[in-house]
Amino acid sequence: MLKKLVAFALLIGAVYWSFYVLLPNTISDLNANDNTFSTQRALVQLKEISKSPHYLGNQAHTKVRNYIISELEKLGLQPEVQEGYSISQWGNLSKPKNIVARIPGTNPTKALLLMSHYDSNPHSSFGASDAGSGVVTILEGLRAYLKSNTPKNDIIVLITDGEELGLNGADIFVKQHSWAKDVGLVLNFEARGSGGPSYMLIETNQGNANLMKGFVAANPEFPVANSLAYSIYKMLPNDTDLTRFREDADIDGFNFAFIDDHFDYHTALDTYQRTDRNSLEHQGSYLMPLLSYFAKTDLTQVKSNEDYIYFNVPLFKTVIYPFAWNIPMLIIGFVIFILLLIYGFKRRVLNSSSIGKGFLSFLISLGLTGGLGFILWKTILAIFPQYQEMLHGFTYNGHTYIVAFVGLSLTICFYIYHKFYAEKNTANLLVAPITIWLVICAFIVFKLEGASFFIIPVYFALISLFVIIRQQKPNLILLALLAFPVITIMAPFVKMFPVGLGLKILFVSCIFVSLIFGFLIPVFGFFKHKNRWALLFSVIGLWFLGSAFLNSDFTNETPKPNSLVYILDDNNNTASWATYDTMLDEWNKSKLGNSPKEALPLKDYTAASKYSTGFTYMNSAKVKKLPKPIVDISWDTIINGKRTVELCFKSQRQAERIEVYADTTLVFNNAIINGVEAHKNTPSNTVFGNRKSKRLFSYYIADDEPLDIVLTIPANQKTSLEFFEATFNLLQNKRFNIPKRLDNMIPKPFVLNDAVIVKKTVTLD
Repeated sequence: MLKKLVAFALLIGAVYWSFYVLLPNTISDLNANDNTFSTQRALVQLKEISKSPHYLGNQAHTKVRNYIISELEKLGLQPEVQEGYSISQWGNLSKPKNIVARIPGTNPTKALLLMSHYDSNPHSSFGASDAGSGVVTILEGLRAYLKSNTPKNDIIVLITDGEELGLNGADIFVKQHSWAKDVGLVLNFEARGSGGPSYMLIETNQGNANLMKGFVAANPEFPVANSLAYSIYKMLPNDTDLTRFREDADIDGFNFAFIDDHFDYHTALDTYQRTDRNSLEHQGSYLMPLLSYFAKTDLTQVKSNEDYIYFNVPLFKTVIYPFAWNIPMLIIGFVIFILLLIYGFKRRVLNSSSIGKGFLSFLISLGLTGGLGFILWKTILAIFPQYQEMLHGFTYNGHTYIVAFVGLSLTICFYIYHKFYAEKNTANLLVAPITIWLVICAFIVFKLEGASFFIIPVYFALISLFVIIRQQKPNLILLALLAFPVITIMAPFVKMFPVGLGLKILFVSCIFVSLIFGFLIPVFGFFKHKNRWALLFSVIGLWFLGSAFLNSDFTNETPKPNSLVYILDDNNNTASWATYDTMLDEWNKSKLGNSPKEALPLKDYTAASKYSTGFTYMNSAKVKKLPKPIVDISWDTIINGKRTVELCFKSQRQAERIEVYADTTLVFNNAIINGVEAHKNTPSNTVFGNRKSKRLFSYYIADDEPLDIVLTIPANQKTSLEFFEATFNLLQNKRFNIPKRLDNMIPKPFVLNDAVIVKKTVTLD
């Protein structure tokens, strides 16, 4: 019994260890050596940067830019401001103002570029984590580095602007700045939440072999990186500034981003106070060794045609090996497994009937845990519809749900295997998990190569199978130690998937629990009373589920995101209140009423939004006298059946954003917007083609500059353009007397919110 308890304690310890090594547990203080990174010193700068929302164009944005420039000047640098118009592939136009500086090297090959962005997301985010944390990581890291180092390579500092709008600052640097051609490698620091480990993600058009060799040689203390995460990242619409370097200039780089506490992302909760200090320390623990290494490395040699598998594991930190090993390692796994089956049958330890029961138990466990995760989360959403207001897909009590689902999944696994328990049957029960894992590995090798390191736990399971076949009473402590690889490599994925992709992916975490449990059979297979363990984990799972239920309401610490806008139609002199919320509250009901209408007239006017969130409800409003925009047509000509029109849209109330819409059936041959050509679609060779909505583009205004559009359209086409000019001052505008939000509410992110909007329709007959 004692050995069983020790073995179980070792497995629990392995789970703890797998998470413990992902993140520093202490932070460096103000008394740290001058030539080392100090999180406390960085926090002094972060507090200054994140005093208020500082999105592109507002006054705080200018103050933050000037502060960063002054901090770079204190380091002896000569920063400059680069500005210019850019329109993103997302259809967002802005005039970013980048901060750039350069440190000359003694014998440069190519330049090492350090990058983050200083704009916060419009309009309520304080931008502390995203990406004030990245800015201060670079400022403090450079200060420490320059105290005792002189770089061999040039170091370029690029603090971009307009990242939140469409990577606009990175766009103008790559396409317009003369230094772009000198860049050999980029280190980009980001955040998509306010805490948790910082994940390393590579951006490259070729192979990653030399990049990974350099990363391992630099030897960061807390590496969190795996090639599966980047394979998934490439499938998702989560571009960073570094994407512009890769796609437009074939420049490689590393992203470093912490992604936990996702509920704070782009919200009024992204503050100095809520930024995880250990996450900031983690960013510094990446920058210092990588800066030291790549500042003296030949950056002309970072490209490679070979790809490497990589993953992090305790003790060994980052393990790398070539993709070319994937198929041989898979074949070796299959061969060893077949030989062990032959060996087991010869020793009469394995038999077909018991193996069949093993398959039945494992497949039932996989099916029930996956089904539980999927159905239970759907049920929870039905019980707590308020979760739908959190567009992130990760609720404030999301971590509690993860623990609950893990506990309930273990309940199922222990109970199912209790039903199939038989003395001396452990080896037979292990055959099914190894078989399924090998099938998964075979699929991965051909469809998702980045995950091919899943074969590593299989090898240790094969060793366990060998031990169990040879010994009737094997050492459970040895078997527990052989289970360390599957736990330390795979357990973090149980948390990473719902944190990274939203709680809708909880069923994947449940399946991972079953897969991991399958490789713990060498230990648990010898536990006679697994039903008692099932009871224990059911209590744990239900306890955390109940805790999540009890903490499902919105509070001052976990506020409800809500929304309200006022829309004035200048052409027909009518006005409306509108919201994006599915569940109204007392704050927006004060304008929308208790029985608002569905926002059907506004369904085609979905503003630029990460989640394509549209209006849900609306109600009529009193028409307010607001300064109306001026639209001038300065040029209108027809040549060869095509009409070219230049019009200028000028706000009379210092609008901060303009959304432009047109019917999806209209054809636009060309468009030049504030001097920048809109992206053309292929093969139609038109702009704004293949649209699913009426939206053409968004213009985020800086310096109160007007919107100038040159359109080329078919001469016989009647074209109507609808302009929605918006200010973010609905709550401050005394004309509307909007009550202050309650303490348990915040502005809903990702949407055009708290806005006074004037709609202007212009028809080109």
